[in-house]
Amino acid sequence: MIEIHNLTICHRYDLRKIIDDFTLTVKPTDKIAIIGEEGNGKSTLLKCIVDPQLVESYCEVQGEIRSKSERIGYLAQELERKHVEKTVYEYFCESEAFSLATPSQLHEIAHCLGYDVEMYYQTQTMSTLSGGEKIKYQLAAILLEQPSILLLDEPSNDLDISTLAWLENFIKESNIPIIYISHDETLLANTANCIVHLELVKRKTEARHTIMHIGYDAYKELRNKQFEKQMMDAQSERRQDKLRMEKYQQVYERVQHELRVVSRQAPQTAANLKKKMRSVKAMGKRFERERENMTEIPLREDAIFFHFDVEPFASDKQILDYHLDKLMTKDESKILASDIALQVFGNQKICIVGNNGCGKTTLLHKIHESLVGREDIRIGYMPQNYDEILDVYESPIDFLITVGDKEDITRIRQYLGSMKFTSDEMEHSLKELSGGQRAKVFMLKMHLEGANVLLLDEPTRNFSPLSAPVVREELKNFGGAIIAVSHDRKFIQEVFDDIYLLNSTGLHRDTIVAK
Repeated sequence: MIEIHNLTICHRYDLRKIIDDFTLTVKPTDKIAIIGEEGNGKSTLLKCIVDPQLVESYCEVQGEIRSKSERIGYLAQELERKHVEKTVYEYFCESEAFSLATPSQLHEIAHCLGYDVEMYYQTQTMSTLSGGEKIKYQLAAILLEQPSILLLDEPSNDLDISTLAWLENFIKESNIPIIYISHDETLLANTANCIVHLELVKRKTEARHTIMHIGYDAYKELRNKQFEKQMMDAQSERRQDKLRMEKYQQVYERVQHELRVVSRQAPQTAANLKKKMRSVKAMGKRFERERENMTEIPLREDAIFFHFDVEPFASDKQILDYHLDKLMTKDESKILASDIALQVFGNQKICIVGNNGCGKTTLLHKIHESLVGREDIRIGYMPQNYDEILDVYESPIDFLITVGDKEDITRIRQYLGSMKFTSDEMEHSLKELSGGQRAKVFMLKMHLEGANVLLLDEPTRNFSPLSAPVVREELKNFGGAIIAVSHDRKFIQEVFDDIYLLNSTGLHRDTIVAK
């Protein structure tokens, strides 16, 4: 059992508390989802539970975490650099559990992930795998260790839809507790029985948390009802207080006036008025005390705000006419798909889906290459791996800057503020920011450059459940064309006109029902 008592985590750079007085006991049947806005400390909390030393370079930690008897299986958000250039077989050989595992154990785990036992012995390097394949292989290595509790940081990132269904079932049916971070609202709704909601309110100066042992949909509904009730109570009390204070002020001013004009020849009247004034002032102090105990106006984090403002294309405007005989892996050692053809016109919104490793990211990259240099359109490209474009040592302001004068910097700060960046976060290097914050920077980049054709590889994978609906709505109403790769079921369902399945025989129109 993991027990956390009075945990407080403070950021070393700006001395902000991101977790304050956090207490949690993990029960054997718990499936705990940690939710919250980008940059609110979700991954930091998870790392701290695994080993506080993982965060000591950028955070100060106080409190107590008891987990000595547990075998913790931890899936980090990104594959460690030391494993990137290893082959799949070399990666598994790092684990003693792999060497000790029986053939039936190896087969069972591989089968759960949709593979056969040959998965363990591949000579392909980890760096050449798709994002979803990396997640699967890391999960396999963790499960071989037979953990007594799992801590998963964004396990749904990059998983294809069939594997997402497997992950949902795995979380629900697992006989060990699981603590996980996810931005996939469908996954959250289908799996969590406990919600830990981390928030930073009052312009990110105050950390607070909510823990409820209920499902995600029930939590959202209850939270909204509680917020609305508290807001109604707070507003009602303030209206009543305003009326009461108006009447009180009238009484106070009348008694004060009578005191000023009372004749010295009427000492008893003056004495009565002074006594009355003491009573009026006492009443005023009582009202002040009652005002301090009024229901607080509820606070919750504001959603992000941004807006693409582009002129729509004519419906017959050809955006893309793409043909490819063979789609190859990066090292050209394997054919992924053949006879690919895709046409996009006007303001079409196209989503490409398919199994992990089928070549979706490779195809989107090639489509991007084919469109670069077109003068009749403006391309916005958001890769799955942000580091392809980002200089992680730059700040968000550095990355977004165009002219560099005072007016330009002020404008960029305003846009970053609308994405809920603090002044300090605007100056942090991009490597210090969360994946969700970096995703916000990409969205702003495309907006500031006036992009009217968006190429997006898993754009919602790092957006929180608070930000994701805003992103979906904005992209749904985007005036230009979108070609995207995604496994996000809500995103696919709400935004796209056409869905294409990529497999070995090419691109095929498909329909997906998000469940």
